[in-house]
Amino acid sequence: MKVDNVLAKRITRDGLISVLLYVTPVILMFTTFHFTGYKPWEGSNAFPFKAPAFLEAVFKNLSSWGLPAIVLVLGIIEFAVGLYENKWTKNERTLDIVCFVVPKLVVKPFVAYFGLKLLPLILPHAKDAFDWVPFWWAFLIIAVADDLTQYWYHRLHHQLPWLWRFHRTHHSAPYMGMAMAGRQNIIYTIFFSQTYLTVALTYLGLGYAALFVKVIKSLITTGAHSSIPWDKPFYEIKWLNPVGWVLERLISTPATHHAHHADTNDDGIGHYKGNFGNMFFLWDIIFGTGIITRKYPSSYGIKHYQEEEWYAQFMWPIFKSRKEGSELAANGPMVGDELPLEETITLQPETSTVAVA
Repeated sequence: MKVDNVLAKRITRDGLISVLLYVTPVILMFTTFHFTGYKPWEGSNAFPFKAPAFLEAVFKNLSSWGLPAIVLVLGIIEFAVGLYENKWTKNERTLDIVCFVVPKLVVKPFVAYFGLKLLPLILPHAKDAFDWVPFWWAFLIIAVADDLTQYWYHRLHHQLPWLWRFHRTHHSAPYMGMAMAGRQNIIYTIFFSQTYLTVALTYLGLGYAALFVKVIKSLITTGAHSSIPWDKPFYEIKWLNPVGWVLERLISTPATHHAHHADTNDDGIGHYKGNFGNMFFLWDIIFGTGIITRKYPSSYGIKHYQEEEWYAQFMWPIFKSRKEGSELAANGPMVGDELPLEETITLQPETSTVAVA
């Protein structure tokens, strides 16, 4: 059987499983309502979660200026202890900054503004249609829908070679750190689902829960990219081991996500052909695309990286690289997320087991 057929069958199978995962929180919610007699859509919604005012203010600020402030502070710490190992060249620095600033100051505000203008015209009677959904149920439904969709968006950009170049920018960095957490090609960013989902959910009356999901997800994914191994104590301190065991299977941690950014799979630690989870690592456990080693790769990035111009990495295929033979150059090769030693493209088998060292 051809490799492409194997991959297609696996994607189809996992896609069908995903449909079940999408609807499970909704089924659980209505099952709970049935057995408790609770009918919030009839106006009896008396106990949805409502955060204290100070917590609500914290989350709202995190969503605007708070998270960038946290990233800046942690970034300063990373530089202070030399965690970038002098790899943040002018080209890399410019690329990271542009990728951080443009989505936050241009793309997301643009989508939010025009989305909230357009939705009343398309769905005039749908405003606040789901504001009866209790907070925690809304949080669970949105968290699953948002992150599972992103898992697939991310996974397909690795497994389908023609999509890889739109995601390659994120993997080209030869380092890990807060600065490169949002490092993405502009096309990848524009088609990213979370911004559109948050705008639509806000219009439908679920903005409060969507905001919490957005902030918590941002904190987890930013922390997973950090060069600070904050998860190490959970592996080294014995009484924290049970917490670490759950944590590394539930969410993305530096150890599991750093493995995804390794420049090789040959050391038993790197796993750039898997560990696709963003907020939840649980998807990798379910679909057999994850590996857990509790170790950190010794090197990151892409073996054949030519440090293409920042504008080519950010805006390919609008602007192309001048580096001869680069994937981002005019008529550049489409090699997928690895460049094998041979001239043919091979697909490494994905692991379905979770190995813990």
